[in-house]
Amino acid sequence: MPAGTDDLCIRPRGVLRGAVLTLVFTGVLATAAVTGALPRQEPAARAARASGGDEGGAAGGATVDRAALARAAAAAMADGKSGKKAAEEFVSRSGDRWGAVYDKREYAEFEQALDGAYTGVGLSAGRAGEDGVRVTRVQPGGPADRAGLRAGDRLVSVDGRPVDGLSVSEAVSLLRGDGVPGSTVVLRVERGRAAWTQTLRRARLATDPVTVRRLDDGAVLIRVAAFTKGAGTRVRDAVRAAPAGAGVLLDLRGNSGGLVTEAAVAASAFLDGGLVATYDVEGEERAVYAEGGGDTGRPLVALIDGGTMSAAELLTGALQDRGRAVTVGSRTFGKGSVQMPSALPDGSVAELTVGHYRTPAGHAVDGRGITPDLAAGQGAEERARTVLSGLGGGS
Repeated sequence: MPAGTDDLCIRPRGVLRGAVLTLVFTGVLATAAVTGALPRQEPAARAARASGGDEGGAAGGATVDRAALARAAAAAMADGKSGKKAAEEFVSRSGDRWGAVYDKREYAEFEQALDGAYTGVGLSAGRAGEDGVRVTRVQPGGPADRAGLRAGDRLVSVDGRPVDGLSVSEAVSLLRGDGVPGSTVVLRVERGRAAWTQTLRRARLATDPVTVRRLDDGAVLIRVAAFTKGAGTRVRDAVRAAPAGAGVLLDLRGNSGGLVTEAAVAASAFLDGGLVATYDVEGEERAVYAEGGGDTGRPLVALIDGGTMSAAELLTGALQDRGRAVTVGSRTFGKGSVQMPSALPDGSVAELTVGHYRTPAGHAVDGRGITPDLAAGQGAEERARTVLSGLGGGS
């Protein structure tokens, strides 16, 4: 199971400002965080999620009558019941596997996450076989780091609740708590034979979704963990700053998605304009294009795996279909259903599936994923570097 990042982007959905298409970070972690700032006019589309259905099919992406949903929520409120709960029941019955309903706080938190910030303690967690939930990464300078927690530490309980038997998503949700900076969370931690209780205070933390480093052979490794705001520009700047002739290894493994606009900017670093993806909203086809002026000659290899999702799959599909990159790794997750948000009478927001996106060659991603040009499991990075060197991207 993929590692869960503390409270960063906990099962976030998409957010739209104006009419910008947005893809989600996936639901691999926990309860979503989304935004209450809906545009006054109907948006083009919000988000994409994997539905697990057939190509272009409706499995997991059934159409929901949004007007009927709003009426159900209003009727529940008139009876003194929860409009949000009524909406959740309506969506559950609709067959929309990835439809969901969120309150104002959750929606506002996701907007912050898309801005590259979140409230938490600064650790990532994952399940290590029968060893339970362990810390997989500690964010430098965060509360967990200052308290001395390390990767490999075992989480025994969070606020007194044992985490054995819980999914990583559930454990991460406990870590996140109410998402209020300054609130505390009590962890029971084991390290070897030592065990102790640690109280941490949640804080507002910034994320760094793009890391760049020069490899020994002169190639440049650009790792993109998520397409939060500014990530696409960071990729483009890194490509422009790379030495002439140096190849690029674009690592999209474990990338849970993000903003389509950012994925399109990243695509623009390697393409001279042209189609990145098409998508449909209630039967109307639309398209996403790259900007012109990208570096079309630099050798490029993209690393992907089963944790490559949503906007990262959109970028992968564009680079692969247009013959711009050799893709190495394993099949991607397959998350490509388009959704729209609908404001409900009580201020909560329902996100409902309205369509799917496709790669430039017309291949549907939803429920299928993208198959790499060269399959590689363990040692995928080494194989990718070998391929890049063969393309002339190394010294």
